[in-house]
Amino acid sequence: MNTTRYKYHNPFAGIDRTLLWLYFTLVIFGWLNIYAAVYDEIHKNIFDLQTNYGRQMIWIATSFVIAMAILLTDVKLFNSFAFFIYGLVIVSLILVLFVGKEISGSKSWLQIGPISIQPGEFAKFATNLALASYLGNIKRNFSKAGVKIAAFSIILIPALIILAQNETGSALVFLSFILVLYREGLSAKVLIAGAIIIALFVLALVLDKYILIGLCALILLVYYLTRRNRKKLHWILIGIFIATSSITFSVDYVFHNVLQPHQRSRINVLLGKETDIKGAGYNVYQSMIAIGSGGFWGKGYLKGTQTKYNYVPKQSTDFIFCTIGEEWGFVGSLILIGLYVGLMLRILQLAERQRSAFSRIYGYGVASIIFAHFAINIGMTIGLLPVIGIPLPFVSYGGSSLLAFTILLFIFIKLDAHRHDII
Repeated sequence: MNTTRYKYHNPFAGIDRTLLWLYFTLVIFGWLNIYAAVYDEIHKNIFDLQTNYGRQMIWIATSFVIAMAILLTDVKLFNSFAFFIYGLVIVSLILVLFVGKEISGSKSWLQIGPISIQPGEFAKFATNLALASYLGNIKRNFSKAGVKIAAFSIILIPALIILAQNETGSALVFLSFILVLYREGLSAKVLIAGAIIIALFVLALVLDKYILIGLCALILLVYYLTRRNRKKLHWILIGIFIATSSITFSVDYVFHNVLQPHQRSRINVLLGKETDIKGAGYNVYQSMIAIGSGGFWGKGYLKGTQTKYNYVPKQSTDFIFCTIGEEWGFVGSLILIGLYVGLMLRILQLAERQRSAFSRIYGYGVASIIFAHFAINIGMTIGLLPVIGIPLPFVSYGGSSLLAFTILLFIFIKLDAHRHDII
């Protein structure tokens, strides 16, 4: 028998079993906690298809089928059809703006018979494919301005369409691609400038705009006076001052004239400017109580009181982590965080061993997207970040999220298994 030929047709040949087991562990653990989130004396049957956990079981089975299909697919097709997939997703995102179904204030769902699909979730892996295909071309020189503009355009187009659907959380996830661009040669100065802009946004929400502008002017003046070589420096600092002032006034205008009252209230609660445990701050307040009440070891599986009495809204979706914190405690939460950290580090480790730029870039994109979801979701459940509706990868309830993350991860698993091939 030709061993090489046999391995080529074996879908499990060469795949990284560490990633595979981390994936299965997170998915099954998520399903168990979705069950725990709605468990009571009435809903005991874990296979009840009328419940979230019953429907999630169907999505899990579907995800396993899709994962197997990806492992059976010719690895070269992912690069060849990257922009075709990207284009289809862009069309679906635009379609949502016209015929989409509105859920919880966001018009981001397509209703296909009895199934609701959120194209924004699939836009992340499609964008990752397109970005990897574009930058992975050996003829692309990332030092050129045109290549940078094209790369940023690939990222921004779906992000802006999703933002128009009032899905701010999903749109923000696309900012994580900046880490991919940094790995491919984007200057650290861009990251520093981005961090400064983010800090300025936060300060503009905390301080009076005129006080903030005054502080910026003072800092720039001190910097100017302490420099020996001031040639043309004043023009640069004037430009920075104008940009700083523009950002400050823009944030103030958007906050008071663009954001909805409930969005302003959430931000004010997060910044400590308001205390509204019965309104905008209710979800986070109850989530923190649930997590804190779990203590070190937790109350035990299916024994969470905050969970059982539905104190925390969306506890099987956006706030699934509070169910884990209450029933599994600090130890269980730490283990879950460890699983995610292990998953992301393993992806980065495998990405660095790829022979093709396409596979490496795609791997970094996978790690960046998972990190953004992981950090934002847990951050909002413990009150460090505003509530923006971000699911916890592989764990939160939701068919679109699970399918999209499964596709995202298994394409990389397939790419890694064929890292010695020309892609």
